[in-house]
Amino acid sequence: MRGKGNEGSKSRLLAVAGLLLLSVLWSLGPLSSDLFAHAASPAPPLESATTQFALLALVAVLWAVARHQPWPRGRELFATVAVGLGLFAAPAVLVALAAGEVSSLTRVALFSLVPVFAVVFEPYLGSDALRPPPAALMAALAAVVGTLCIFPLNLPGSIQAGAAFLGLILAAVLVAAANCAAVRLTSQTQSLAPFIAIACATAAAVLAPANQILSPQPWQVAGLSPAMLFAVQLPSLLLLFWLMRRTSATAMATRYVLAPLIAILVDMGIARPIVGARTWLGLLLIAGGAGALLLAPPAPPDDDSPPLSLYRK
Repeated sequence: MRGKGNEGSKSRLLAVAGLLLLSVLWSLGPLSSDLFAHAASPAPPLESATTQFALLALVAVLWAVARHQPWPRGRELFATVAVGLGLFAAPAVLVALAAGEVSSLTRVALFSLVPVFAVVFEPYLGSDALRPPPAALMAALAAVVGTLCIFPLNLPGSIQAGAAFLGLILAAVLVAAANCAAVRLTSQTQSLAPFIAIACATAAAVLAPANQILSPQPWQVAGLSPAMLFAVQLPSLLLLFWLMRRTSATAMATRYVLAPLIAILVDMGIARPIVGARTWLGLLLIAGGAGALLLAPPAPPDDDSPPLSLYRK
């Protein structure tokens, strides 16, 4: 029994380390261009995302074919496509549509809602073996409040800005729901490569035409940074899929508050700005809320599962 307990503790610590590494990669990647103007990527965001999803889908297809891994069918195939749409494609398009109406800092603040939605959705859409701990909602709300202390929310001042604002909230909802579904699907499948191939191919198939519609210009292959693509973006995607089988959807959603926290701390260490009490309070609330979500053991499933739960027997 002690051996199993130690093995479970090591697995949880490994998952936490993986989430922290993923957050670091995010803070170095696309998120950095949202927080810091000097880190803007020369390639359009949708074009860069299309490239990384297409490359990862190709590698996953080759791996699945070489290993003769079974491909999902029926409802599982439909759910995998839905994950690709909800977790990657639809949020990226909604963010691109809102780019001219909502500031980048407000976008970061709105996506801090993802852990809150994940806590709400996980009992219904997530794995039957992992459920949010009792105090998860309070911890997620604390992280949101901390984010708002650092990134003040600019309310929309026009109908177009209001629609973009609501679109970003919808994007956070889609990410949280698809995150829960992805954790459930990957926990039920033995072959991860087909899941990665279908989800990433779905995202690339949607983002490629969306990029041409929203940014009608020649494909800027020269604008893509190989170092950023192969050292940050693709490893972060692989790490994301690896974590789906090893932690809860609620814990995985903490990347949306941890990545801004890490980016701000790194920038503070480099630029050494004068930091006010409100910013320090925000940092503490984010760290405390995210830490509680990451380190608290999940509640075991019981007979009191919500009546609409997908895993209720």
